[in-house]
Amino acid sequence: MALASQDPAADGTQAAAASEAPAPDHGTAAAVAAAEAAGLAAGETVRIDSWIWAVRLVKTRSLGATACRGGHVHVNGERVKPAYSVRVGDEVRLRHEGRERVVIVKRLIRKRVGAPVAAQCYIDNSPPPPPREAVAPVGIRDRGTGRPTKRDRRELERLRGLGTPDAPGAPVVAPDAHGRRRPGR
Repeated sequence: MALASQDPAADGTQAAAASEAPAPDHGTAAAVAAAEAAGLAAGETVRIDSWIWAVRLVKTRSLGATACRGGHVHVNGERVKPAYSVRVGDEVRLRHEGRERVVIVKRLIRKRVGAPVAAQCYIDNSPPPPPREAVAPVGIRDRGTGRPTKRDRRELERLRGLGTPDAPGAPVVAPDAHGRRRPGR
């Protein structure tokens, strides 16, 4: 019986899975083997905040719990609390740092692992990130040019879109009883 379980050709499912998976490099293969060895026993569950941290969707577990409490994590379309038990096959939607991540759980892990191993624990169906603007940063001055003049400052504010009270599009502030224009008083 032990010999039959060690022969990969005897089990058609193992052979099919091995042929579909890309051959990872030696370091990644060792890390995957270590993660599987430390994997969960049958029937064990993982909290959603812990899982999204372990697969590197968020930087800290407390950020994962905060995202859950704030309603930024949905599992199978339902808003979940941090202690929700995630299962293989669940669709996890996470809004984090202005981007929505949509992943399907492939493997449950409890401990944080390296990025190559973490990527094998889910299927990423996220939309592509929005393109970065190819515009030069506005308002960066050369080193050593000194303090900007009033004219320079107004030009920088105009470029940044901050505007001045007299600029077009600025909120209109009516004068007070003494004829002074004071917003917010």
